[in-house]
Amino acid sequence: MSAYLRSLLLGTAQAVRTAVLDHARAGLPRHVQGDSPGGDAQFDIDEVAEDAVWKHLTEHAREPVAVYTEDNTLRSTGPDPRYVLLIDPIDGTRPASAGLEMATVSIAAAPMSEEPTLADVCAAHLLELRGGNRIYADDELEAPLEWHGYDWTLPRLSRTTEVARMFWSLEFNGHPMRLMTDAYDHLVDASANTGGVFVFNSATFSISRIITGQLDAYVDIGNRVLRDHPGTEADFRRVGRGNILHLFPYDIAAAVYLARRARVVVTDAYGASLSPTPLLAVDPSAQRSCVAASTPELHRTLLDTIRW
Repeated sequence: MSAYLRSLLLGTAQAVRTAVLDHARAGLPRHVQGDSPGGDAQFDIDEVAEDAVWKHLTEHAREPVAVYTEDNTLRSTGPDPRYVLLIDPIDGTRPASAGLEMATVSIAAAPMSEEPTLADVCAAHLLELRGGNRIYADDELEAPLEWHGYDWTLPRLSRTTEVARMFWSLEFNGHPMRLMTDAYDHLVDASANTGGVFVFNSATFSISRIITGQLDAYVDIGNRVLRDHPGTEADFRRVGRGNILHLFPYDIAAAVYLARRARVVVTDAYGASLSPTPLLAVDPSAQRSCVAASTPELHRTLLDTIRW
């Protein structure tokens, strides 16, 4: 089954990329045209990508498959699907809308059940929308990863252990700037000159850059800040236009699976496993934080030095 599943994942991602690039060539002005069920703003390009996912799967899936996407939640191409595909058609909508490279198609597959979790993911695929580079793996693949388009062997993890030398990315969408500054402005100050600090607005792109060796770490701590300090909820809802916008399961399911196979240290912001994360939910209780690093030492340092 893995060969068929691989073909379905790769084909679906490529269909999205083709549709998105065609849309970009049309040169239409970008605009927001509603919210996803989780409350995130949906741009015109998101609708193009969502349509491409459904069209490809209904035309090419040889047997029924359940599909959970950011904008349409759960549906199925037929009765009694064996697998559920958790798809973020564009993780990095804002970079994609700007024509930048920090955006991917993210697809994770798991056996269909009543309550599948991230631990059930058995295959995953990330495709870079701009350049077409891709990373894939499934449970039957002997090598850690399959990749295409990179000029070096993957995984290629850095050995960085020092904050001052780390190249890292962090998240601000739906995260009040003041709270994030309070939490890690000292880490930004320490690393901005002798390392590098980036905001990509794409969890999958950020985590995959650790796999490629281009980054040393990624942090999205909003969900822990809210859980530790419930009084901040009004602040999070203010910048989320009434919603809590932390890491949704579809944001990280594929990237976390691939990162684990690459031996990236990836947990929530408490240092706990992300495996119990429910795949088919978007409410605040299902949302997560994430700290990922290329070395255990750097991961521990981040957990110990962020001002919780």
